[in-house]
Amino acid sequence: MGILYLVRHGQASFGADNYDRLSPLGQRQCERLGAWFRQRGQRFEAALTGTLVRHDQSYQALRRGLGEADLPAEPLRLPGLNEYNSEALIATVHAGPLVRPDTPELFRHYFLLLRQGLAKWMAAEAQPAGMPSYADFVAGVAGALDHVRRNHAGDVLLVSSGGPISTAVGQVLGTPAEVTIDLNMRLRNSALTEFVLMPKRHVLLSFNTLSHLEPPLPADQGADAPPAGGWVTYI
Repeated sequence: MGILYLVRHGQASFGADNYDRLSPLGQRQCERLGAWFRQRGQRFEAALTGTLVRHDQSYQALRRGLGEADLPAEPLRLPGLNEYNSEALIATVHAGPLVRPDTPELFRHYFLLLRQGLAKWMAAEAQPAGMPSYADFVAGVAGALDHVRRNHAGDVLLVSSGGPISTAVGQVLGTPAEVTIDLNMRLRNSALTEFVLMPKRHVLLSFNTLSHLEPPLPADQGADAPPAGGWVTYI
């Protein structure tokens, strides 16, 4: 049985004019994940990503860390693995422009509105501009999972965003919409989630882990030396 490794993209540029690109920290997070795979001798039968810039940048950074020869330069890119539009969701519950969050209070307000917008979208009570229906969004994620199960028996890498990955976990566990939202809000940058590939279904093995960002063990326990620039911290 193979393992499907679902990776959330590295830290993007929240608050910038263009969110859809990795920050320098996001690049390091994904490179470190690739190096973590390399240290364990991990090999992948195939790789899939969404079509967003931050997905491709995360994949290429991971590929550098793992070793470029060990992952294809061009993964299978599926629009069904793309993230929802948070601004469009918030617009369904908040009229007018939203102040860019730069304080703890504004961040809390932003994510409260996002939760509300997600809940209305999932319940088919709102249709955000330029977005698919929630049923079509779920179908896109399910299509990617079905593709992996139908075509692969070995280990597969999938790089996407919090929305699709939490939706995939929700499908596997059969969670209600409000739990899927909670899963989404918990997913961390470059975090790893694992599904066991079964003939008829996927089985959750792990969720939202950051083992690749853990500090090294003491030298007398056989740990590798930290990479140049030190170990990447959680964020």
